[in-house]
Amino acid sequence: MDTTVRVLYIVAFALFIYGLSGLTGPKTAVRGNKTAAAGMLVAVVATLLKVDHNWALIVVGLLAGTVLGVPAARRVKMTAMPQMVALFNGVGGGAVALIAWSEFRTSDGFADSPGHVVVASMFAALVGSISFWGSLVAFGKLQEVLPGRPMGLGRAQQGVNLLLLAVAVACAVVAGLGGAPQVWVILLLVLSAVLGVLVVLPIGGADMPVVISLLNAATGLSAAAAGLALDNTAMIVAGMIVGASGSILTHQMAIAMNRTIPAIVAGGFGGSGGLVPGAADGVDRTVRSTSAADAAVQMAYASQVIVVPGYGMAVAQAQHAVKDLAKLLQAKGVEVKYAIHPVAGRMPGHMNVLLAEADVSYDALKEMDEINDEFARTDVTLVIGANDVTNPAARTDPSSPIHGMPILNVDESRNVIVLKRSMSSGFAGIDNPLFYADRTSMLFGDAKKSVLEVTEELKAL
Repeated sequence: MDTTVRVLYIVAFALFIYGLSGLTGPKTAVRGNKTAAAGMLVAVVATLLKVDHNWALIVVGLLAGTVLGVPAARRVKMTAMPQMVALFNGVGGGAVALIAWSEFRTSDGFADSPGHVVVASMFAALVGSISFWGSLVAFGKLQEVLPGRPMGLGRAQQGVNLLLLAVAVACAVVAGLGGAPQVWVILLLVLSAVLGVLVVLPIGGADMPVVISLLNAATGLSAAAAGLALDNTAMIVAGMIVGASGSILTHQMAIAMNRTIPAIVAGGFGGSGGLVPGAADGVDRTVRSTSAADAAVQMAYASQVIVVPGYGMAVAQAQHAVKDLAKLLQAKGVEVKYAIHPVAGRMPGHMNVLLAEADVSYDALKEMDEINDEFARTDVTLVIGANDVTNPAARTDPSSPIHGMPILNVDESRNVIVLKRSMSSGFAGIDNPLFYADRTSMLFGDAKKSVLEVTEELKAL
């Protein structure tokens, strides 16, 4: 039986890696997901064959997970996908923390457990609990159940966090000495929970995409540690894959925002409010409105139009309308491209997934480094709810919180049309000078409705 389990695990690992490689492009992403899912099924079957189990509890768990997970995944809207990712990731961390607690209970407080099992279990309990509660806070901010602005203890925040971490580690050490009362593990889980909440609460909404990726990496590492404690090779490999890929993605996103991971964890950025139209700072904040008819004329006679999608497009579910607009422009001889910022939306790849859902050609999606030189020779740039990633203050204003963050050079276009519901700030909570520039026109209203109106006007030309 052991040989069969090992063979099945090897098959599962191969499917994991092959499935992950498929996620590198939209044409193979669906196949990659299905392949990785098949690998997880093989790993679960192998684990069930490995030792004796309480089959009644297993069946109850499988039914509960299926009833809760499948409908949630099928019904979730693309606008709520980041929240679902945060929530499901948190559930993984919570499961790992409970596994560590169970390992403590079944081993009589690690009375005769090897050192590596004790260390791995305590690490899994600490990091898993932080990930679970931190992910719940991230979910609350993204769902707007909690305010997106930073909420913390000010200068005392990091000191309190370090104290909580030190006490939690001390509890883990005492619990791991062997034969300790269960209260030490419970205290460890409680302190880790408080730490997870206090770490994420001071982080503003603008950094939430990076936070989700960071917590995902933490969950993967805690799962790998739990696998080491349980001598479960599948958990070790799967956890390390998640931890490594999440860490790389977190690093890349931080670079895209010109911020460091410690600066993000320190919090204090995003959702804090900012300048509003009419603010008394000496800057002219007069906006120029336009109509669907005028916007249609500008784009119809353009040589090149660049579409910059943002969270506003996701909220309005306007991706299909945008695809139809682009198709009509291309029929008139206008070249259409899409500029994708690495952190546009609420999670990595949010805009890519939305546009792929509308069957937009992946070749038309251009990353920031590839498209930025194009703006200066672009006749019209259509910005659909993208605030912070188009803010020229990142280049020109050293006092801006986002100064130094790489942005899409939308302001260099000959004409800019911005689709927004109102003049409210983006998730970073700061004003965007692009909206008041001489080359910019604002088309107010629901993004989908506005795009449909522009499309109808184009048909009449």
